[in-house]
Amino acid sequence: MTWLTDPWTWWFEPFVDNGFMRDALLAGVLTVITTSMVGTWVVLRGMSFLGDALAHGVLPGIAIAFIAGQSTTLGALIAAGAMVGGISLIRSHSPLPDDASIGVLFVGFLALAVVIMSTQRASYTGDLNRFLFGSVAGVTNDDITRQAIAAAVTVGGVIVFYRAFLVMTFDETLARLLGLRPRLANAALLALVAIAIVSSFESVGNLLVFAFLVAPPAAASLIGRRVPIIMVISVALGSLAAVIGLLVSWHHRTAAGATMALTSVIVFFIVLAATSVVRAAQSHRHAPHRVSAPTRPGTPIP
Repeated sequence: MTWLTDPWTWWFEPFVDNGFMRDALLAGVLTVITTSMVGTWVVLRGMSFLGDALAHGVLPGIAIAFIAGQSTTLGALIAAGAMVGGISLIRSHSPLPDDASIGVLFVGFLALAVVIMSTQRASYTGDLNRFLFGSVAGVTNDDITRQAIAAAVTVGGVIVFYRAFLVMTFDETLARLLGLRPRLANAALLALVAIAIVSSFESVGNLLVFAFLVAPPAAASLIGRRVPIIMVISVALGSLAAVIGLLVSWHHRTAAGATMALTSVIVFFIVLAATSVVRAAQSHRHAPHRVSAPTRPGTPIP
């Protein structure tokens, strides 16, 4: 209960006394901004499976670049581009539903990553676990700069394509009639999802970024009704999860990225429980009360 009895030591001292904790917090908040802006559309459009597939689809690029001694960010971007291109290719040349084409590529890219990581050369190169599960406590100024650029690009892209994304969420045919170019907007959304995932794997890890892409926006959608409000709430909830996750990791020596991701999921369930209670209370308050007819003495009440 130190967090309650000695709040300064638990909540503030780790950030005041440790520069790497401040860097980790900044990287976490930038990750939240990036993933929340894109994740709102992922949740509202029911694209969570695509987000998960992209999160795993960049693994082969990361592994190959790491083994070759090249930029893992560049390798991840190339793999994400290949994944997006493959989804579009299968979608345009086959009658398969979207989830089938995404599933095929998801399994293929993940299997390729496992094969690459299991090679003898990969075992000599170094530990790939930090790319899978993150190393937010070890982020550098260059990592923070890249994350800030990704956040700026994501926010700018969401602003530019806001109207197209909004109309497409409810009626893609209407978007086409309004001249909003839904195919271009859809490609832009996929690109923004890829940027969010690629830019975040250094902090929360490639396998855990999906939690920030979905959990805070999903929780925010239970509270807000307008898209901008949902985005703001999502950033707030995600930032809260990042702060609490980092502090829990610091005090209990747990994996920082995984603790942050787990906290974001716990926040979602807390919001879900709270909104369910509020809705139940409102339904009970507005339910019509049954009025019994007057009865004579001795008449049984049904």
